[in-house]
Amino acid sequence: MSNGRDNLIVGLDIGTTKICAIVGHQTEDGLDIVGIGSSPSKGMRKGMVINIDSTVEAIRKALSEAELMAGCQIKNVYAGIAGGHIRGFNSQGVIAVKNREVTDEDVRRVLDAARAVAIPMDREVIHTIAQEYIVDDQDGILEPLGMCGIRLEAKVHIVTAATASAQNIVRSCNRAQVDVSDIVLEQLASAEAVLSPDEKELGVAMIDIGGGTTDLALFIDGAIKHTAVLALGGNHLTNDIAVGLRTPMAEAEAIKKKFGCCLTSLVGKDETITVPSVGGRDSRVLSRQLLAEILEPRVEEILTLVQREIIKSGFEDLIASGIVLTGGSCILPGMPEMAEQIFNLPVRRGTPQGIGGLVDVVNSPIYSTGVGLVKFGSQHEGVAAKFKIGQENLFDKVLRRMKEWFTEFF
Repeated sequence: MSNGRDNLIVGLDIGTTKICAIVGHQTEDGLDIVGIGSSPSKGMRKGMVINIDSTVEAIRKALSEAELMAGCQIKNVYAGIAGGHIRGFNSQGVIAVKNREVTDEDVRRVLDAARAVAIPMDREVIHTIAQEYIVDDQDGILEPLGMCGIRLEAKVHIVTAATASAQNIVRSCNRAQVDVSDIVLEQLASAEAVLSPDEKELGVAMIDIGGGTTDLALFIDGAIKHTAVLALGGNHLTNDIAVGLRTPMAEAEAIKKKFGCCLTSLVGKDETITVPSVGGRDSRVLSRQLLAEILEPRVEEILTLVQREIIKSGFEDLIASGIVLTGGSCILPGMPEMAEQIFNLPVRRGTPQGIGGLVDVVNSPIYSTGVGLVKFGSQHEGVAAKFKIGQENLFDKVLRRMKEWFTEFF
């Protein structure tokens, strides 16, 4: 990657509340985080770009901070994508093995067969992830190359996004003078950072509660089984506080971060907070329990909707290792306790794992997606950049992307 230093990978988390750039350095011992930049995001809503100029400016600020800390020039990034337009579904394909021994060509053909589903013209495939292969009647195969058989079947998870939303993210990055090496679903990136192989094998639900969206990813038997995005997040909590306490949005955000709690039972009856008023009126002293009473039903609503999504997926009985919460909003006190009540499963907060370098700086759920994008990039660094500055023909871009799919996970 031509970033001014060798083996550098940059993850760009384009979120609703913040844009975060994280620079990773691939070493012989693993992945070191060497630079971080963050900027408030004002051009995004519910994971989608609503103002390109504001988004470009925030991306530039985040990249400049990261460049300064890492001592490099950033040319390429792995960008995250989220939003209510994201759709994930499972598919499968079957082919006959040509020479009774599975080759790269057979794997490519079976993945093509699994992808041969009708997708609307206004949508773009972001990921095609192999879950397992079946050779003749033997299932659960993760790597079929070299195996003998007559029939090869592949089960895959396909993620699609609205073409316009994906294009706006690429265009925002291009206008900030960086290429996009790949677009990555944000919960897949977060899962790379916070989940252990044992959790993925046993069955786990990862819930990334961000500013504008809540992202869900289910892993069972080491493979992704279900993804979903809900257009609810931490901004809705802030809005509820602003309306309920009649205070400006900026003050509501500060109150949420400093005094917020998701369970009224964890708040003392005599605790108070000072709440600024709107329009220059005098500040008021209110009970902290009132703040918890505003937050508790909204958090309960978000987690209940996630639970319904898990039940709808049909995998609710297979997530034996429980729930992992990540994302900035999960830092709120009481969040894991409420999740345990709703899901009746063990719950933990997920922070980035398996990295070196600035570990103490990124040791927070806030940076899970950014670190995950870097880890994703380190695993797929051999693939050429797919989205270039000045590339306007979306059809050509999608066509080339489809030709390169088989290299994405093999």
